[in-house]
Amino acid sequence: MNVLIVFAHPEPQSLNGALLRSAVRQLEAAGHSVQVSDLYAMGFKATLDAEDFPPGDGPFDPSLASLEGLDSGEQHPQISAEQAKLDWADALILQFPLWWFSLPAILKGWVERVYAYGFAYGVGEHSDQHWGDRYGEGRMAGKRAMLLVTTGGWESHYSARGINGPIDDLLFPIHHGVLHYPGFDVLPPFLVHRTSRVDEARFAQIEAQLGERLASLFSAAPIPFRRQNGGDYAIPALELKPEHKPGAGGFGIHLAD
Repeated sequence: MNVLIVFAHPEPQSLNGALLRSAVRQLEAAGHSVQVSDLYAMGFKATLDAEDFPPGDGPFDPSLASLEGLDSGEQHPQISAEQAKLDWADALILQFPLWWFSLPAILKGWVERVYAYGFAYGVGEHSDQHWGDRYGEGRMAGKRAMLLVTTGGWESHYSARGINGPIDDLLFPIHHGVLHYPGFDVLPPFLVHRTSRVDEARFAQIEAQLGERLASLFSAAPIPFRRQNGGDYAIPALELKPEHKPGAGGFGIHLAD
């Protein structure tokens, strides 16, 4: 199978760099083909702006410019190259340190630039029964995705009652929005906490655990997100129907009963 790793850390000799090399080695040993987009090493441009597309008439409209660029093939070559990698991949791994409770800016920029209108969003028919191909449908349907995330805080800091908030809540916008929205089946994340306290013995444990997760990349059960057009949501309001999790709100209601 084909695996794309999008890597967002500025230091190759960091813990993240060691984890990347281990992941590539273990995936290739299992017979998979691997491509790595090392965003810092590539000098990937983090901002979506008019420089990504040919000059147009009137004010710059990011969505329309990305649609026109996709249709005409007149996009920044970085964008086209990453889109081709996504089409090639059977699985996507986003690897990054959790910086200020979210993605590093360069990885957020990768999403904003590569996920063009007509590529990752704005696809599919809109009707009274079907509101576009998204949240379980779309170009990435049938592909798998997983986050490989490191944090400086302790695991307890990201627990259900931890000061930083539950890690599943912090990652929900990435899992549900960035990955499930364009169609990926999203696996639970692989997490490494308290990175400043990783010595050789602990790294060996982490590497073995990562190997177990990568071995099940194409067999493990994904997070059971509801599909937008599967009947659980009212269209076009796109609110969960009252018979599901009645009276409840929050991120958890978007997991299947």
